This record gives sequence, structure tokens and C-alpha cells, in this order.
Amino acid sequence: MFIKTGDKVKVITGKDKGKEGVVTAVFPKKNRVTVEGVNIMKKHQKPSSFEPNGGILEIEAPVHVSNVMLIDASTGEPTRVGYKVEDGKKVRISKKSGEVLN
Repeated sequence: MFIKTGDKVKVITGKDKGKEGVVTAVFPKKNRVTVEGVNIMKKHQKPSSFEPNGGILEIEAPVHVSNVMLIDASTGEPTRVGYKVEDGKKVRISKKSGEVLN
């Protein structure tokens, strides 16, 4: 998977198209990522020790990895991701600028 936790991404399709956020969780087996402030769902929570009052909570649901694009730090624009071997290590590179992504 070309997206990692902590990457800044832009949503390219869906109800949250155009929003940007930081990836908080990655689920490689399901090809999904959770992004801050994107795909907010409401969950009805019964009172429990974790949430004593219960109520309606707003949580971020995962989105498919194909619906987000990584933002290149140097240009600030969405870019596709490629791979290159440098000094015996496989690194991610930006297809737009050709620079190494950290």
C-alpha cells in the first residue's frame, strides 16, 4: 500500500471530495484508510463505563485507498506514488516532482 500513517492526503471522490487531512489509521488487508475529518459517521452509543452518558457520537469511518491521493510536500498538490531503489532501499517517489517522499 502506498499510503502510510501520518501522510497528508486529499480526497478525490465521494461525498468529502476536496477535503484534506492526515491519515490516522491504515488497514492494508481491506485497502482502507482513516483520515482526520473525513467520512464522519454518527454512532448511537448506549451508556457504559467508557461513555457514561451515552448519546450520539461522531466517528471517522475508513475510506477506500483509491479515493485518496497523497499530497506532495514540496508542491502541495496531489500526486501519484512511484517506487525507486536508492542505496539498496525501496523508497516512495512523487510522480509529479520526482522527489523522494518520507
